[in-house]
Amino acid sequence: AAAALTREGGEDAFRRLFRFYRQRDASDLRGVVDFSAPGGQVFRSQLSITSVSDQDAYRAGLQPVSQWKAYGLSGYPGFIFIPNPFLPGCQRHWVKQCLKLYPEKPNVCNLDLHMAPEKTTNLWGQSKEQLRRKGSGKWEPRSLLEKLRWVTLGYHYNWDTKKYSANHHTPFPSDLAFLSEQVAAACGFRGFQAQAGILNYYHFDSSLGIHVDESELDHSRPLLSFSFGQSSIFLLGGLKREETPTAMFMHSGDIMVMSGFSRLLYHAVPRVLPNPEGTALPSCLDQPLSSDLPVGSVIEHSSDEDWQVCAKYLQSSRINMTIRQVLAEGQKFPEESGTNGKGQAPSEDSDHENSKAKRHKPNTV
Repeated sequence: AAAALTREGGEDAFRRLFRFYRQRDASDLRGVVDFSAPGGQVFRSQLSITSVSDQDAYRAGLQPVSQWKAYGLSGYPGFIFIPNPFLPGCQRHWVKQCLKLYPEKPNVCNLDLHMAPEKTTNLWGQSKEQLRRKGSGKWEPRSLLEKLRWVTLGYHYNWDTKKYSANHHTPFPSDLAFLSEQVAAACGFRGFQAQAGILNYYHFDSSLGIHVDESELDHSRPLLSFSFGQSSIFLLGGLKREETPTAMFMHSGDIMVMSGFSRLLYHAVPRVLPNPEGTALPSCLDQPLSSDLPVGSVIEHSSDEDWQVCAKYLQSSRINMTIRQVLAEGQKFPEESGTNGKGQAPSEDSDHENSKAKRHKPNTV
């Protein structure tokens, strides 16, 4: 069925395939590209090995670039897929940051839309005991962390105007900026500046609607995507929704880079899947962090207590970080009138499937 839909173009071919994979009983995944067993339209992609020293890679929690594998897809110039290049234990740092640190003020999250500011401080502290004790009961009340859908960093995306602005900006996390700069340099984009981030928090009933990331003023710089936790199906389409997308798996630790022609293509996440190993967590998250981190490492050791909370969360969830450079060097935002730059995302019950909807809509398309 998926193959037939893939051959069938025409009016909103993207939506048809999105709906196919969104079905809970869509068990035929043979048409989904798996970069752990590349073939067909997948080819090896060259990286800029000399652009990142081994020391800087280690400081970012990454293997030396010479040890990474990178792949491209026929028909998608500028698309680069890097299966998990993280050193053992280093994914845990980013998971902890996304759950414990990055949701904190002054960063912005979806809970700010309908909760008083004092209620959205210290989401970690308010949730950790509830998460740690959580059983498998379907009807247990959700913690605040489990209600988290998105967090914005740096230049905060305005979900109403679909723009960034100079007057809605907070400091971008230095550790995440360093990681992003190394990955971008390895892909041939030296001097990349991490200026905005959207963190998405998925559960098994979550999806991400069909959209294009075009709000950044500088499209010459890549979009970087990092995934942790459970797996997902990612759909990458064309410049129009009439073009049928390619489906691919994203697993924990995988990095995706959209640049050049692929920077402005339609894409979506129709479905989150249990990791293919069949275990509660993928084995790459079971690996401990080395005790001797290099000088200047941005990676921090997580306490056993903190990791227990993160691990419990990830048993039914996936976290994705997308990092962007908004402005070219020396570029400024155009003058705006009548906006305060603080527009928020649509309400949780709105039904949307375009670029203003970078959040998840359980059971809707």
